[in-house]
Amino acid sequence: MKNIGNHTAVSEVSTLLVLRHSNNSVGIVQAVNRSGNLVDVQPDRTKVDTVMRIDSSESSFTDFYSDFYHQLKDPSEYSFFKVREFEAQETAKGLQKYIDDSSDVERQDLKKFEVSIEAVETARNQKSAERESSVLKDGSSNGSSTISNRSHYRYQIEDVPWGTMAEIGLDREKLEEIGVLDTLLKGYKTPMLIPILFNDGEAVSEIDARLQLRIDDDGELVVKVHRVCKKVDFRKKFKGHKFTREDRVNLLNSGNMGRVVELIDKVTGEIIPSLISLDRLTNELISLSMEFVRIHDFLCSVRLDLEQKQVLRDGKPLVIENMVSKKGKLFSATVQLNADRQWVEFLFENKCRRGQLTKRKTFRVKDEIY
Repeated sequence: MKNIGNHTAVSEVSTLLVLRHSNNSVGIVQAVNRSGNLVDVQPDRTKVDTVMRIDSSESSFTDFYSDFYHQLKDPSEYSFFKVREFEAQETAKGLQKYIDDSSDVERQDLKKFEVSIEAVETARNQKSAERESSVLKDGSSNGSSTISNRSHYRYQIEDVPWGTMAEIGLDREKLEEIGVLDTLLKGYKTPMLIPILFNDGEAVSEIDARLQLRIDDDGELVVKVHRVCKKVDFRKKFKGHKFTREDRVNLLNSGNMGRVVELIDKVTGEIIPSLISLDRLTNELISLSMEFVRIHDFLCSVRLDLEQKQVLRDGKPLVIENMVSKKGKLFSATVQLNADRQWVEFLFENKCRRGQLTKRKTFRVKDEIY
């Protein structure tokens, strides 16, 4: 693959392209139906709102893809490619042209760009093992040498407010079908937008939203609905903070504001030093109190010194070289704390490369470690 130029890029909303082996057709993934059959749409701009939108961060994507893959009745019939949502149509058309013009031997080159379920599940299992190790070290296993699957969850299935779920058109079976029940029980947002029923007091309509289980001020477990906003109104103050031009540019370009600011708790009036990021699926502003910011000593086998940790705590981007990937390869990247994910995210150099496998065919896919 030849890399034609690089520019700074950020983590973004992703989607999946599918190559159906039976007829060599390329589509944009929409869903998996109850029978385990894949539903996809052709790269038609009039259908852009119907495609699947996925949080592209590694932790969210690995959980999503593993659950998605195993819902399929016959996953071996497909090859999947992770691409930027806004480039999905263009990339799908280019990939279809490549398929149409290529020989069987030439198509083998596509395997290096496929999302590998083996690599995804290896990453997911490693993450689970790290969580188990952390629980044991913290002594929160109550002296037991084994940890049940329930210990991975922040909330239990019987505590979910199923009445509220029913009101928005969801139940346990549906949440399991779309692969988000585990994510909700762990206290995370759903990695993709979910169609739900919304009652505005006059009529019931269907909207897209991310869901999350949260404890409210009364100590009750509730369903938090994160609706999609068309755009952020930076003219309004956010918890007392007035956005500067640089703040707006940073949030729109990287999703992170890049500095610690003092926010005001609307209930107590307390001033809370916090970071601010943008949820790229919903365009919602998210804050994270510095009280909950944790920087580990190591990041991908690189030991962080005090100065590097402070840069990250300040919310600023940091270039780290010679990190080690899960495949044992060295790589360098810019990293930055993200308030929405409450963790460090990677801001890689241009992940979407133009590849010319032959002199007559060109298409673009997202270059991933999977």
